[in-house]
Amino acid sequence: MQPSDTVMTPKRVFLSVLVFGVAGLLLFLYLQVWFEEQHTEWGPVNYLQPVPRMMTREDTQEHITKQNPKFHILEDPKGKKENLIRNSERPTRVLMKTSHSQGKDRAVGKPTGLPTIKLIEKHQGTKTFFKKFSEMNWPLAIRPLNKSFIRDNKWKKTDETQEKRRSFLHEFCKKYSGVSRPQSHLFHMVSRMYVEDKHKVLYCEVPKVGCSNWKRILMVLNGLAPSAYNISHDAVHYGKHLKKLDSFDLKGIHTRLNTYTKAVFVRDPMERLVSAFRDKFEHPNSYYHPVFGKAIIKKYRPNACEEALNNGSGVRFKEFVHYLLDSHRPVGMDIHWEKVSKLCYPCLINYDFVGKFETLEEDANYFLQLIGAPKELKFPNFKDRHSSDERTNAQVVRQYLKDLTKTERQLIYDFYYLDYLMFNYTTPVL
Repeated sequence: MQPSDTVMTPKRVFLSVLVFGVAGLLLFLYLQVWFEEQHTEWGPVNYLQPVPRMMTREDTQEHITKQNPKFHILEDPKGKKENLIRNSERPTRVLMKTSHSQGKDRAVGKPTGLPTIKLIEKHQGTKTFFKKFSEMNWPLAIRPLNKSFIRDNKWKKTDETQEKRRSFLHEFCKKYSGVSRPQSHLFHMVSRMYVEDKHKVLYCEVPKVGCSNWKRILMVLNGLAPSAYNISHDAVHYGKHLKKLDSFDLKGIHTRLNTYTKAVFVRDPMERLVSAFRDKFEHPNSYYHPVFGKAIIKKYRPNACEEALNNGSGVRFKEFVHYLLDSHRPVGMDIHWEKVSKLCYPCLINYDFVGKFETLEEDANYFLQLIGAPKELKFPNFKDRHSSDERTNAQVVRQYLKDLTKTERQLIYDFYYLDYLMFNYTTPVL
């Protein structure tokens, strides 16, 4: 044995200390995470429904056929059974980064392994939270609305309608749901929910359902503006004055979901789709024309002219529908025509108030009474943009649908059928 083999040089001493130091640090971090998982306690979770045990197409077929014998669900070409809520696109496998601008959602990456891993990395204790979440028993009771601020009998009919909507949604989710491990990233699930802390309100934004005016109302409630009528469109959508629920830590999300009044406003899916098309493609738009228009024209318009290919203007409704129904879209989905079931998760988040665009002003003003808003604050009824255009209604929708084949109209209904069922909208005449 050489003398050099038995003597620890300074270099060897340094490397040994470094290796043992790193090993000790890793052990400490592991024990810290384990300790917090064992001892982190959360209060009763009563705001989220368990992730549905998705009903099969056969279940859905049986349910819908009772309402409309002519309706049928197209078979999966590969023979795979898809479920009702988590469809073939499965957004839960891609984390979406949502911008405050007009629906600029981007897929930013695919998590490996279970979706909850990312949450565990971001917030210690999340694993415990999801364990409690998955152990909940269905059904959760409908939380009674706090009506202590209601002093006027004129809201009696509106209140009865509201209770029927809440009960219908609850029963729908109860019938087609069961206990299952959550598959959605929690922060994605609440990413469309705006927070108003003073009156303890959570509002889930559904575009083309009066969301611009709702944001104006939230700004007034927050004390950011004296009147909803003095706030510009750009201030509403690009000002970043309002907080979203996903900006809080896990405890902040948990507390607000448990204690705040949660509201969602919906609209007839076909009418909402046509409204979105008219807004984004029939008027100059510096985002939707170059991003969506160019891709749609390139793929769905044979022999398109150079000008249309370059600027993306002039998309036809039929081309837009082909894009919507294409499982290999040239550009991703957008919040303005995404399903409500994938924007606000109504069978996962137990909403206290379900408003409808068809009775928007009445529902909105009743909701403002429920939360104790100032008496002088009323929901604005003006059209946010393109005020000279006729509002999209059933008659306008029929004009757009007449250019489609019966099969195309049926496929649009298939695409939105969960929203139709969940919110009790009448099946359209196809």
